Amino acid sequence: MLDSRDRIQTTHAGSLPRTPELIAANDARQLAEDGFTLDRTPEFDGLLTSAVDDLVARQKAAGITVPGDGEFGKAMTSAVDYGAWWSYSFQRVSGLEVTGEDIFSAEPVRSGPGDVRLTTFPDRRDWTIFREAYTDPTSGISTGKGATAFPATTGKLAYVGHDAIASDIANLKAGLAANGLTEGFVTSLSPGSGSRIPNAYYATEEEHIWAWADVLREEYKAIVDAGLILQIDDPSIAENWDQINPEPSIEDYQAFTRIRVEALNYALRDLPQEQIRFHLCWGSWHGPHTTDLELKNIVDLMLEIDAGAYSFEAANARHEHEWKVWQDVTLPEGKLILPGIVGHATNVVEHPELVADRIERFASVVGKENVIASTDCGLGGRIHPQIAWAKLEALSAGAEIATRRLWG
Repeated sequence: MLDSRDRIQTTHAGSLPRTPELIAANDARQLAEDGFTLDRTPEFDGLLTSAVDDLVARQKAAGITVPGDGEFGKAMTSAVDYGAWWSYSFQRVSGLEVTGEDIFSAEPVRSGPGDVRLTTFPDRRDWTIFREAYTDPTSGISTGKGATAFPATTGKLAYVGHDAIASDIANLKAGLAANGLTEGFVTSLSPGSGSRIPNAYYATEEEHIWAWADVLREEYKAIVDAGLILQIDDPSIAENWDQINPEPSIEDYQAFTRIRVEALNYALRDLPQEQIRFHLCWGSWHGPHTTDLELKNIVDLMLEIDAGAYSFEAANARHEHEWKVWQDVTLPEGKLILPGIVGHATNVVEHPELVADRIERFASVVGKENVIASTDCGLGGRIHPQIAWAKLEALSAGAEIATRRLWG
């Protein structure tokens, strides 16, 4: 994994804006009888390969030194917005079916230490506090619900996405080679996030999580065996906090969350940490986020995850101040951080000087060589494509400023 030994490296958190052609091609794909699987044709695969090649070239031109495939291989339509980071897994796992029950209406049956119990999504604390704003179509708030048909686990889970992940890998590797780049990343779901769908097969929620760990390990292994960087996308560590009513104690929530960390480490066992980075997410829909868990309460749990680098939100108005957490937390030797330096939650494009200032804050507490400048979360589907690319250019320009200041 590249580090910032002689300059501040730049990357992003995964999703990038799809081209109109790719969105139209996804819209035209046929939906299978299961209600969530889309067909693949040679014509679509050819378009996808070309789109990823162009995307890597555009990232390089924007100054991104560690590019990704933009999650282009994860089905994205005009109806399914940025939920593709999660819903793609439904097409790569057997044992699922649409039952009419989904995460937005399921009974709150998941429990853990201290009887911590997840509520349905509309009952999460932030959405309840701001119910008037969330139900006002003119408020500008987005829940990120999208129009995906959410399945339930109704049988033994098994990974069936071998062709799809092979396509993701081949497309990114071809794009990297064509653009003279040596390192790129592919995102994959965490077991704790995969298991948030209703479970009608496994005896307990814990069994359900571990089953997802077994399944997703196949995808993880394919990515690292191909020599690429694996990024684990995981809102289940931080975001579940807001979905628990009444608010639990920090200790109960940490115990509730630990099984998700243990299941992820089980899925990552024996895989090289230097090829793994972990993305911590608070959900990141466009909303108030007044009930987000503070980073200080889960940073130690995050660092227990067997990854070589940790990505987290650090640019938006709710979490920017948390760079100070690293004044009291020691980053383990050989590990990197990928803090969000530009955000996805505002159309305002960050000034490169502000970008440099944010980078330097982190460099001052963990060492400049251990900081890779990133985005808070994925930019695809969250802001206009023109603004998304302007933000990546600002990120790179600010990293150049910070590099000159830090290295002289």
